[in-house]
Amino acid sequence: MGSRILTMQRQAAQLGRIRTGYSRPSSKPGGRRVPVRSETFVLSSHSREYIERAAELYGGEPEAWTPQNSKIEQHRVITETSELRSILPPGDPLSQANELWTGGGCARRCDGVTEQLTRKPCLCLAEHGEGWHEQPAGTVCKPTSRIAVMLADMPDLGVWRLESHSWYAADAMAGGIDMVLAATDGKSPMPLRMWIEQRSVVRRGKTKNFPVVMVVPSIPSLRQALSGPLSMAAALDGGAVVDRPAIEAARPDYVAEALQCKSADAVLGVFQRARNAGHGTPELRDRLKGIAGDIAKGVDTSTGVVGDGDQGDDELLDGPDDDGVYDVEVLDDEQPADVAAAWPAVAQPGGGGR
Repeated sequence: MGSRILTMQRQAAQLGRIRTGYSRPSSKPGGRRVPVRSETFVLSSHSREYIERAAELYGGEPEAWTPQNSKIEQHRVITETSELRSILPPGDPLSQANELWTGGGCARRCDGVTEQLTRKPCLCLAEHGEGWHEQPAGTVCKPTSRIAVMLADMPDLGVWRLESHSWYAADAMAGGIDMVLAATDGKSPMPLRMWIEQRSVVRRGKTKNFPVVMVVPSIPSLRQALSGPLSMAAALDGGAVVDRPAIEAARPDYVAEALQCKSADAVLGVFQRARNAGHGTPELRDRLKGIAGDIAKGVDTSTGVVGDGDQGDDELLDGPDDDGVYDVEVLDDEQPADVAAAWPAVAQPGGGGR
């Protein structure tokens, strides 16, 4: 049997969930719990400590709570806030799909074209046609958006998952996250402001009220939000104006400049300028030293041709002109015998070069 390689996706620990609704007991004996849309955020977790801390931060009363179709007790708080400040971690933290859940778990997960669990074409569309989304709840998939955020003032390092089943919230959340990812390329955290916005729409003569979770970068200005990746420290302080380092200008092509020089001194000047700009690497120094040496030997570095002995710049390197003037500095016996050896050391940390 061949071996199988399992690729594990890295993700932060999920500390709890952020909800926009809850359920209350039915007024009828034995009846199903009644879902309630909340005007404020609801936080739930297996940790009582987290929920008690959430109540301190956002108001509300912590309570023991057992989710529907589960026997495992958790803790939750119906907060008094309709707005949360959070941090979007690096990567793409938004997951969206059409899903159908039953007592046995997730029965369908579809992208609108292919049902992912069976790899068949959309089952809801095949069963009910184009109007499948108008079928009774529980018989077809419903939009499911999940986003993982960090709450900076809550204990421990991990994420809180916000989940929504609204068509309208799906569009709003996707638009906000796309804007964040366009700014950071998913490479850095981004402070977010999330709030519950109550909206209404008229369909077939009937008014429908629904909540939408808005997700936008929490930055003092749009310029800051779209200026690129942030450090974690900047993301923690979303109200601060962040000064990002300027984009480094293109580095000059010092080698190309040196090849156009007519004297060794001119090449030395190119290296001095590179060194002053912080670009004087050992590799560049050695390369330019070689070019200066070729020029001193009479090589035309722009063509690679050695001079033919005619009177010109190359010949002037061997002695003074008629007025006794040398093209390059004359080296006495105590100085290096070649031009390249007189070059300064490259400035390096601890290297003594200045």
